[in-house]
Amino acid sequence: MSQGRTLSRTRRTQILQAAVGVISERGLCDTRISDIATRAGASSALVIYYFGTKDRLLAQALTYSEESFYSQTARELAGLESAKDRLIRLVELSCSVGNAEGDDWLDEWVLWLDLWARAPRDSDVARDREALDRRWRETIAGIVRDGQSRGEFGPVDADEFALLFAALIDGLAVQVVLGDADVSPARMFDLCIRTAAGQLGFRWDGRTPQALLPAAAPKDSRSASSRGAPVRVKGASG
Repeated sequence: MSQGRTLSRTRRTQILQAAVGVISERGLCDTRISDIATRAGASSALVIYYFGTKDRLLAQALTYSEESFYSQTARELAGLESAKDRLIRLVELSCSVGNAEGDDWLDEWVLWLDLWARAPRDSDVARDREALDRRWRETIAGIVRDGQSRGEFGPVDADEFALLFAALIDGLAVQVVLGDADVSPARMFDLCIRTAAGQLGFRWDGRTPQALLPAAAPKDSRSASSRGAPVRVKGASG
């Protein structure tokens, strides 16, 4: 690969990273191409050269973010033998539990809000949405089929379950992102896993990952200063 092509690919990645940050902060309607260019240290002309429109940039920024999510997911799940454990870990990752520093998926959920809103009015965005959602459901269905082949899960239709489960995760994540007082990250996790256990027929002991539970309020300023910063979770608004 030539140096020029390498630099172009690097610059494109920088623009996508900037787009994820700016669009998630401001929303697509209030984002200008110049805002993204400034964040990326590029010119507006270069951003338009690579992506053309804000809608295309939104779709490709989300695709870029999704690729990062699936790369981490593949690494995480490869070390888990049980399909049940892989499914549980997938939900944990959707809530940003135990992620590496900087791998918080809150920005991605916010991008999804804009993508879903624009898809009914833009055929190109609609195609991108369909492809991304299909990959998400196929990931879930693949874990279910593996669990069935191992005798861990019952004889459900894997594709039907994946459709239901993906919609459940997505819907609850939206409520978490919006700061719904009735849908904390811990409740999102609990509802998802209890639904999976009921549908797939595995036992669940009701444990919620410690990272999803709200931290106890410090008794005084001395105890507060001795604690670390709270764990960020996907969709956590506070």
